[in-house]
Amino acid sequence: MNTVWMGIYHAAAMFWATLWALVLGFGISAALQIFVSKERMTQLLGRAGLKEVALATGFGAASSSCSYAAASIGRSAFQKGAALIPALAFMFASTNLVVELGAVLWLLMGWQFVLAEIVGSLVLIGVMWLLMSILFPKDLEAEARNHAKIDTHESGCDHDHEHDQNENNRWQRLGNAFWTDWLMLWKELLAGFLIAGFLAALVPHDWWRFLFIETGSPLLRLIENAAIGPIIAILSFVCSVGNIPLASLLWAHGISFGGVISFIYADLLVIPLILIYRKYFGGRATIYIVVIFYASMVAAGVSVDLIFAGLDLIPKGARPMSPIEHAAFSWNYTTWLDFIALTVAVWLWILKMRANRAV
Repeated sequence: MNTVWMGIYHAAAMFWATLWALVLGFGISAALQIFVSKERMTQLLGRAGLKEVALATGFGAASSSCSYAAASIGRSAFQKGAALIPALAFMFASTNLVVELGAVLWLLMGWQFVLAEIVGSLVLIGVMWLLMSILFPKDLEAEARNHAKIDTHESGCDHDHEHDQNENNRWQRLGNAFWTDWLMLWKELLAGFLIAGFLAALVPHDWWRFLFIETGSPLLRLIENAAIGPIIAILSFVCSVGNIPLASLLWAHGISFGGVISFIYADLLVIPLILIYRKYFGGRATIYIVVIFYASMVAAGVSVDLIFAGLDLIPKGARPMSPIEHAAFSWNYTTWLDFIALTVAVWLWILKMRANRAV
């Protein structure tokens, strides 16, 4: 029981340490969302050219970090006329280039990982684009589009804020967007912190060393670590911002720099989402998408590791313990930032309630 309580304590303490960053990130994300029109977005993504992929990446970065929301919006854009490649690029950007993920990543792991996440996301989208162009059968896109039928009552994560366009009060729309993100992500966040907390309390340090190759050929270690990262993500069922605490734990226990990055990218490959892809795009298209996603994630992890090693940007020396392992409640500047964040969150909740009453 002591170990169980220690796992819960680690998770709660780490959530408290990152609360202000989460509120800041979700606040900025919500502010961006209310100025983005989904219909305008889908009108611009009808081809799989450089312009369309770049626009999809930008729209994704201005969207939510919920993996399920990303899949739902990507499917919606695809059904409304967007090409499949820009729709998938939107999904990657929506889960890897958003502000809240960068804020938590910086706080828990450092600026090098934030920079790697940004650079790697662009590599990830580029590799996915290339592999989809080469491997995905042309006739299969039309078949997949027939499966992507819109059902607005189907997904609780669908970010459809079009009804808010008639709201006169932008602050109320901001509060609604902010809390919509929280309400659709709380399960992922809870799972992420709890899994990381219990792994920190239950798993012996030496066990991790059997999972990741740390000796022998550097190239073999680089590829194996980048390949195992997404598999851990798939099996952990943790997605979106919730996988960052576990990423910090993996880094502390031996996974390579590129392995951490490929692990973070794999939030779009958790098993529930794979089942959703099958429903959205059909079984045959889903097999191609999953294989291409996995190959793109591994390639991006390897590429980031090589690039950052060449630029001497990978943190060196003894790795510090994961923040999840030594998280503790204390009275410091973080406490004051959290109090401010909670005040802002309550204020935005009041605005959300006013917006709901006005509908």
